[in-house]
Amino acid sequence: MKYTESRMSWERLLSSKRFGLERYHEERRHSRSDFQRDYDRLVFSAPFRRLQNKTQVFPLPGSVFVHNRLTHSLEVSCVGRSLGNNVSSVLFEKYANEPWAGKLHGIGAIVAAACLAHDMGNPPFGHSGERAIATYFSEGNGLSLKNKLGTDEWKDLTHFEGNANAFRLLTHQFNGRRAGGFVMTYSTLASIVKYPYASNLAGEKGKFGFFTSEADDFVKVADTLGMLRMDTFGIRYCRHPLVYLVEAADDICYQVMDIEDAHKLKILTTEKTKELFLGFFSGSRLKHIQETLNIVSDINEQIAYLRSCVVGVLVDECSRIFCEREEELLRGEFDGVLINHIGETPRNAYKNCSDVAYEHIYKASDVLDIELAGNRIISVLLDKLIDAVINPGKAYSQLLLNKVPGQYETRDENIYKRIQAVIDYISGMTDVYALDLYRKINGMSLPAL
Repeated sequence: MKYTESRMSWERLLSSKRFGLERYHEERRHSRSDFQRDYDRLVFSAPFRRLQNKTQVFPLPGSVFVHNRLTHSLEVSCVGRSLGNNVSSVLFEKYANEPWAGKLHGIGAIVAAACLAHDMGNPPFGHSGERAIATYFSEGNGLSLKNKLGTDEWKDLTHFEGNANAFRLLTHQFNGRRAGGFVMTYSTLASIVKYPYASNLAGEKGKFGFFTSEADDFVKVADTLGMLRMDTFGIRYCRHPLVYLVEAADDICYQVMDIEDAHKLKILTTEKTKELFLGFFSGSRLKHIQETLNIVSDINEQIAYLRSCVVGVLVDECSRIFCEREEELLRGEFDGVLINHIGETPRNAYKNCSDVAYEHIYKASDVLDIELAGNRIISVLLDKLIDAVINPGKAYSQLLLNKVPGQYETRDENIYKRIQAVIDYISGMTDVYALDLYRKINGMSLPAL
């Protein structure tokens, strides 16, 4: 594969330039860095707060607390910060004599902010919500719209991807909002894009990083940061290296925390959970952990201790691989994900956790029930709202569109933008809001009289 350049450089990759405020860009001196300001801006945003009522894997908690999208994102951000700080320490020592070496201290904050934002584009009802939107257009009633849209626009819809939607959420100027969306730094924006190519290059997995509507925005960010562009048909770049740390933090958290949640819900026994977590260790480290377990009598505390040990070893291993393979990452030649390259013992233990999760957690009855219900709810909402934006003159359409906040462009002249407005609205919903609107549309609930 040929690239437009041979290697990325940290000097360009770490930029505090803000999307939408480029003309005001300068290296500022604040008590908070620009990347810390990204983090704080996300925490105080409404889309981030709404993650508390979005499904992670298991149904939202009743008497037993399990993770939702908000707690998951916060934990991923904590792990991401640790990964970034580990890496920045090593790289700063390597590049200490470079005039730009001080920029490396921002890596932890960039990764923490990107981790916080990585799921903000996901619709309600977990990953099943993404599939529900994509299949509505590829298999459902949305098929009737194919001839009304361009080829690339159609692929955006039939491959709908939460990662691309997060980039749109953070950069798009919605009605009444300022240019630049969240006005994030270029480095934070680039660090959330796991699939830095357009939907027409999504392939069989259906993964891509930005919609047709945001293609020019992504190209501007990527070119400014010096990301390597592949010399192929269509828009395709090598990842920003920090994406690998964001991805690793997500991989660590969802796998380990799903096991812990499954234990709380009694899907996995205590014995099985301990076996899975202890598999990450050997030798003196394993002996020390077992001795600690003998001191702690509370079962949940034992599992929490083991979980923290597992997260610690995975953070150290992924940080090590990133630093050892840094040159490959900068040349765009690194293959796969960091966690697939860690030491044999933790790598095999991680695979065992993945296998158990697939067989016993993701196929659990409650999880499947959420997927089935979510698919139905999102399909009906898409049906009704898209019909309303396609046929706005109908009396019912006018009633329904009055429910949609003014920030969404439901009356744009372009049909693709109107459909996007519907998806923007639905993907921003919490599980509870989506269910409530579904019931109202179907006449299953009424406001109190």
